[in-house]
Amino acid sequence: MNEIAPGITADPAVKLGRPVIRGTRVPVSLVLGHLASGMTIEHVCASYELTREDVLAALAYAAKSVGDW
Repeated sequence: MNEIAPGITADPAVKLGRPVIRGTRVPVSLVLGHLASGMTIEHVCASYELTREDVLAALAYAAKSVGDW
């Protein structure tokens, strides 16, 4: 398992190596999709047993992935 960003890991044996929340099988893309569709952070956390910090880690990873950081 390789931590590719704080709180985000990638492992070829988990979800085909797609980025997931550390310690889970929840893909970053799933979290982002739910937030983009209007789901609240609290609802995402409750639905997938994540912490607020997990969701914020997914957002930070996404921002770095598309930005010029």
